[in-house]
Amino acid sequence: MQKIELHWQILIAIILAAISGWIVNGLIASGNNDPSILGISILGFFKYIGTLFLNALKMIIVPLIFSSITVGVAGIGTGGNLGRLGGKTLLFYISTTLAAILVGLVLINIINPGYMDGKPVGDMLALDSSGVEIANVAQGRGPGDIAKVFQSMVPPNIFKAAAEGQILGIIFFAFLFGYFMTKLPSEKSAPLFSFWESVFAIIMKMTEWIMKFAPIGVYGLVATVVAEAGFHAVGPLAVFAFTVILALLVHVLIILPCLLKFVGGLSPYGFFSAMAPAMLTAFSTASSSATLPITMECVEENVGVSNKISSFVLPLGATVNMNGTALYECAAAMFLAQAYGLDLTFGVQFSIVFIALLTSVGVAGVPSASLVAIAIILGAVGLPMEAIGVLLVFDRVLDMARTSVNIFGDACCAAIVARLEGEETKLAAN
Repeated sequence: MQKIELHWQILIAIILAAISGWIVNGLIASGNNDPSILGISILGFFKYIGTLFLNALKMIIVPLIFSSITVGVAGIGTGGNLGRLGGKTLLFYISTTLAAILVGLVLINIINPGYMDGKPVGDMLALDSSGVEIANVAQGRGPGDIAKVFQSMVPPNIFKAAAEGQILGIIFFAFLFGYFMTKLPSEKSAPLFSFWESVFAIIMKMTEWIMKFAPIGVYGLVATVVAEAGFHAVGPLAVFAFTVILALLVHVLIILPCLLKFVGGLSPYGFFSAMAPAMLTAFSTASSSATLPITMECVEENVGVSNKISSFVLPLGATVNMNGTALYECAAAMFLAQAYGLDLTFGVQFSIVFIALLTSVGVAGVPSASLVAIAIILGAVGLPMEAIGVLLVFDRVLDMARTSVNIFGDACCAAIVARLEGEETKLAAN
């Protein structure tokens, strides 16, 4: 019997959750405030399995971030790769990721999907309105708080920071740890690199295992939202999904093609045609890692980039260059902050942009792993991680779209770096 793909399992779970939640919502509306079966609260059961899934995601946050960033930074530094080629690659990745985040930020501020008729949509989404406490966390934040963001990057005790979930401190320490690993003699750095690479591989396996239970967790989270809010939640979520899609289109149809044409001297139209197989694979699998072999084939065969460039730039990009994911992380955090009615001062928005940029580096290239990164951002700006549940209604489609943007950004980088290194390609701009 053929196994059902994970994305179909999640889609089925969302449909079943919508039906179950609608039934429970109807029972509550009819006066049965706590419907139960055999003495077990149905709504309580939904929340229980949803919380289990969220706890599993939270469990892997610290080891995933530390091991992935350490291995990524140390890996870049081996074999002289932090030289000219590595510098150009990292500069492109950081610049395009930041550009993607800012596009998402601007459109979220213009469209304001977290508001309807001038009011926050938190109640419509059945978000926990212990929002007074949440609002107090962000109250009064301004430009002066940017200094506090940087101060929190240097924790006095890294183990305490890990235990308390001070993510910025962990990210900064991991960057330093990975960088100074490259300064050790190979006989000392090799065992460390091998250890952290093995830890990262194990955490990746754990992530994949946890994601096998995603349909169950998604069922609980979505059913809870529908049971408590009914289908009123669909409107604001549809506007949010539209905003994200629009931002992704701006990035992939305007920003990246401009870089291809004016920096790389390449034909954007021809590049889209050359990368179509990889983009379609990315859209169907929602996995940058699973698409990597096809991405490399398209870049080498259709674009004409050498294996020397593609074998360095593309695997690195599958780990650290997440344009679409970073855009989505920022947009999701901003949307939820709006829904809670937070005063989104410059300081708050800077924190979201900065953390989205950093966490996008450590997001694994597996389906829906960005949920981990979003949980990190929400925790950092004082929002409850449980709010992630409302995002799951449209998450699968958005995951497919942002993964396509991710791999297109990787391919653009490989082609532009190849051109800057003096290579001839098959797609010279007219």
